[in-house]
Formats: sequence, structure tokens, C-alpha cells
Amino acid sequence: VRAIAFALFGAGLVLAMLFAAKDRIASFTYGALDLRAASEGSSVVLDRNGRLLRPFTTADGRWKLPVKAGEIDPVYLELLRTYEDKRFEQHGGVDFLAMARAAGQSIRHQRIVSGGSTMTMQVARLLEPRDERSFAAKLRQVARAWQLEASHSKSDVLDFYLTLAPYGGNIEGVRAASLAYFGKEPKRLSLGEAALLVALPQSPETRRPDRFANAARRARDRVIQLAEQRGIISVADAAHARLEAVPDKRKTFPMLAPHAAEAALRARPDTRVHHLAIDHRLQATLEALARDRIEALGPKSAIALLVIENATGAVRAHVGGAEYFNAQRSGSIDLTQAVRSPGSALKPFIYAFAFENGIAHPETMLDDRPSRFSSYSPENFDLSFQGMVTARKALQQSLNVPAVELLADVGPARFIARLRSAGADIVLPREAPPGLAAALGGLGIRLSDMAKLYAAMARGGTSLPLLTREGDLAVADQERRLSDPVSAWYISDILRGTPPPLNALGGRIAFKTGTSYGYRDAWAAGYDRHHSIVVWAGRPDGAPISGLTGRTAAAPILFDAFARLGGEHEAMPRPPDALVATTATLPPPLRHVRKDTAKTAVASTTAALKIAYPPDGARVDLGFLRGQERQGLERNELALKAHGGKLPLIWLVNGNPVTDAELRRQAHWLPDGAGFARVSVMDASGAADSVVIRIE
Repeated sequence: VRAIAFALFGAGLVLAMLFAAKDRIASFTYGALDLRAASEGSSVVLDRNGRLLRPFTTADGRWKLPVKAGEIDPVYLELLRTYEDKRFEQHGGVDFLAMARAAGQSIRHQRIVSGGSTMTMQVARLLEPRDERSFAAKLRQVARAWQLEASHSKSDVLDFYLTLAPYGGNIEGVRAASLAYFGKEPKRLSLGEAALLVALPQSPETRRPDRFANAARRARDRVIQLAEQRGIISVADAAHARLEAVPDKRKTFPMLAPHAAEAALRARPDTRVHHLAIDHRLQATLEALARDRIEALGPKSAIALLVIENATGAVRAHVGGAEYFNAQRSGSIDLTQAVRSPGSALKPFIYAFAFENGIAHPETMLDDRPSRFSSYSPENFDLSFQGMVTARKALQQSLNVPAVELLADVGPARFIARLRSAGADIVLPREAPPGLAAALGGLGIRLSDMAKLYAAMARGGTSLPLLTREGDLAVADQERRLSDPVSAWYISDILRGTPPPLNALGGRIAFKTGTSYGYRDAWAAGYDRHHSIVVWAGRPDGAPISGLTGRTAAAPILFDAFARLGGEHEAMPRPPDALVATTATLPPPLRHVRKDTAKTAVASTTAALKIAYPPDGARVDLGFLRGQERQGLERNELALKAHGGKLPLIWLVNGNPVTDAELRRQAHWLPDGAGFARVSVMDASGAADSVVIRIE
């Protein structure tokens, strides 16, 4: 008896020692456990508060989003432990009681009823997927489970399961499954939703709700029944959960700020989680605004905008295009990075530099009259002239001649250099030297750089780089001077008084519009003390849109964007050394811009008559090929515009006079159908010009 007792004690001691060293034995037998599958997965782009903007599939096309137990609804976690592994917190990776129960059920029913696998063993199988179902495979799972429990905490193992569990098709992990089947994060789940997500991993392909909704429902109801039997949920809650509908199709994954998300991945391709400075709510509402307004511009048009937090330079919203998947609108192209003509949108900076250099003051009188600057003769958009006006009124009305005159005093090369020194990438046509046409849009600029310049004005003339990632901070040596604080305030005060677009409230934001030559680009840029917004509208291919202007197309979007931004629109505080005066009380040198007859003499000869719009060979989309006239919608008129010549002018289309045209340089013609048209204009001296266009 004594010998038997010693033998049993020795055997038990050996077994205890072997069990204590089980993870080392497993490592010696099977090698180190490869955990890469748990750490590799989809890249995700989050907003400033951690909300999902856009996830990306893995290289092999799977949706596998990172997730932690703390980000999951507690109801789901409770059901998961109840259904999958009720002794998860007590066992060391292997539940021998569950395995014994599973073995007894298999013997009694002559088939496998349950596997007896713990969640740790399931994680081991998911880390090392194998098709075989044998005693050797099960033994390997047991060994790997011991290794996992020895090297990781229970919360780590649970996180591994939540990330790796299969849910059918290319869906892995509970977060991806919740987004795919319910269209929401798993932080808040109903009881029925939680039960469905617990049931799917046991047989993900045969229970896929998007293919086998009835099978998914039966599996979900078994989870609910078990939770009810064990007292986890009440009878009433269980009955209510069974009434919940099972989704029969997958939902699309979030797709907010797609262009900014792609840029983040390109910048840091090895980073799995990207935190952008974008605000989820604001981004969603402005993307909806762009989609709502894009239809009015035509089928090939686009809208882009940026919202900048002035104090930090953080990009709070980034709309690179209105419809990302619309190839006709080139939706996948980030138009905030496209080089476009700014039209008059850069005029405020000409005035700012003129104010800073003592050339003018907001109340300085400027002469708006026909003028020639060497071979350059600018005209106003409406082809009229205002005479003597203050600099304030000239900028608010976006008069061209005063802007060109001030640019001549500032110096085009110096103007371009100042913009570039503030961080704006200015593109000149074919590397031509800077000229006076820069005042009216004769250069190229990106929307992102335009936003940087306007945000600098809101900051009192100091430019900061645009920050796209949350947590990034602009350091002192990144600040660049655009203008002095007094000149910046003068511009803000002037632009705050610009007449607003139709049905908008004025005096709330400082803003400026711009329209490029030929109706190709429409701009609106505005700011208050806290935020700056820049809007661009047009066609990505640079084709003209009849009648497209910054005031009618972009400015209403700008004002709506500020309304959706919310909050009070505070004005910039006035610097103590700002000179507030009337024209009469200004120092005499500032009452009028000095005259220089060599640059501002009235033209002695009339410029040659030429059709400015539409350009020869243009294809103008007026909705005919879309059947717009058959839908009872109002068709767009074709704007006609000419430069030079001697008034009055006579317009003709296909030889027929445009009867409702004023005898001036601008008119409108209503086509009666698609096709080619010859547009001609004749002035009082008999000079004429013609173009051939195609109406679509």
C-alpha cells in the first residue's frame, strides 16, 4: 500500500510539473506562436474624436478592423461568454470540463454535438488555420492555447478573438461585422444584434445573413434561448429580441472624407490607425451639402471645399469632390489639390499689400475708368465703370481697374513673392514672368493654398501650414508673415461689408468671390475669427460652364457651410493702431492714389473687337443631351460676352439677331436644341468676330 501511495504521489508530482511547464513544452514541440494575424488588418482613418471616417480592406481584400473589448457593447460580451466559454476567466486556456462534456455528447449521440473549445483555443485555431479535424489538430490547439494564456492576459486573448473571429465572406472581427450587417459601430447593440454577432462565427458561411437569413435567425435565437435559460436576460427581453429583423444584405462601409483618407495612407502607408483633424459631424453635413448643390451645376461639374480652424491651421472638413464614385464628375480626384485660376479671389491680398506699404487706405479714392497699362486694358465683369470710388467699395464690388492699378504700384513680382513666402504654391503660365493679369486670375493656385492665405488674414496676417492629422502642432518657425495685423484687419473689415448672395444675411463673415476667365472656375472664400472656408465649383476638366460665377454658384455654398458650422461669427478685433477715418480726414497723401500717366492714361485707340465667351470650338453643356427639356426643367441660357469694339454691338447666332440683347458687350441667348452654332458680333464701326460652338 505504501509503495502504491508513493507511486501515485510521484506520478501526480510529475504530472503537476509537466502541467506547470505546459507552455514551455508546447513551445519546444510546436515552436513560437506567430501572432502576426492578430496585429495585421485593415487600415482605418478616424476623425479628431476617434470616430471612423473610412476603413480600407487588407491587401487580400478582407475587412478586418482593429477593436478592443472596451469598444464593444457589454451585452455582446456577456452573451459571448455565456454561449462560447462561460469559464473563460477561470481556465488556463483549456476547459477540461467542457472537453469532457463534449466527448460524452459525441459518444451518446454518435456525432459531434459541441467541440469543447475555449475562446483561447479558437484564437489559436484562427492564428494557425488548418482544415483537418483530428486528435493531433486538437492537441495542437490545446498546446497553442496554453502558450497564449502564458504570454498574454485574458483581455488580450479576448481582443484577439474580437479581431479574428470570422463572420462570412471577407468579414473578420466583430467591428467589421457590425458595420457590414448593421451599419454602425458595435459600441451600442440591441440584444438581437448582439446575439446574431455571437452566433455567426461558429458557422460563418452557412449562417451569413446576406445569403442565409433564416439560418442566421435560427442561430441567433439559440443564443437568446441559452441566455434566457441561464438567467442572463429576462423572458420579456428574449421575446422582444426574437422579434428583431435579421439583415438580409450587407451595408456599405463608412466613406467620409475619402480623399483625405487616401492622402493619409499615402503619407504613412505602414500606419494602421490614422487620426485626422477632421470633425466627423461637420464632414458629413458638408458632404451632404455638396451633393445637394451639385445637380444645379450640371452632370460633369464638381464642388470642393475646405474648412480650416484659424488658430491652429487644422483641417476640420475636407470635401475633395461631391460624389466620389461618379466617374462623370471625376469624383475620385481630390480637387482641393488641383491647380485652377482664382479669378478675383486674390484681390484682397493686393489691397492688403497696398495698405501695408502706405500706397492706399480703405477710404482712399481710386479711379475706375477705362485705362491702359502698357498693352493691357482691364475691364470690369459687367463691362461698366464706376468712376471715383473708395478702395473699400472697389474691393467690395470687385472692380478690376483699381485692383490692377494697385498691383502696378505694389509690383506683380513682389505680389507673387509675398504669396509664395506665406506658403502658397503659385503657378505661373509656362513660367511666364509675373504680370498685371495676376490681379484678375492670370495664375494658378490650389484650393488648399487659397485656404491657407485666407486663414492667415483671419489670424492677423500670419500664415500657418495646414495640419491634417490630429495632435500635430505648428511650431513657431513654421509661421510665415503674409501681411501686418493692421492691413489684415482692414481687409477683414472691408470684406465683412461685401453684399451677400441672394437670401443670405450680410455682415457676419468676411468673404470674397472669384470667377475665372471663360466661366471655368467659381470661387468663394470667407472667414470669421475662428474658421475659414474656401469653396470651388466648376468642371474638373476645365471646360466652361455657361453663366458660372463665384457669386451665384460658390457663395451660396459658402454661406450654407458657415451656417452648418454653427456658433457665433465673431469679427476680428481691431488693432489699436488701425486708422479709422473718412476720405476727407485722411492724411492728404492717402486721400487719392498718386497718378502716373504712363501707366493709367486713357486708351487713345479702341481695342479690337473679340468674343470673350464662348471660346471658339467650345462644347457647352446646357442639358439638351440629358433630355432636360423633356423633363419640363428650365434650360440654361448661353451667356455671350465680347471685349473691345465700339458700342453699340449687335449679336447674331447662325445669322439671326439676338433680339433681347442689350447693345452692349454682354448678352444672353436661349438655344432651342443641341447642335453646332455660329455666334457673331458686330460693332458700330463694322468690325466683327465669330466663333463656332457645339451646344449639348
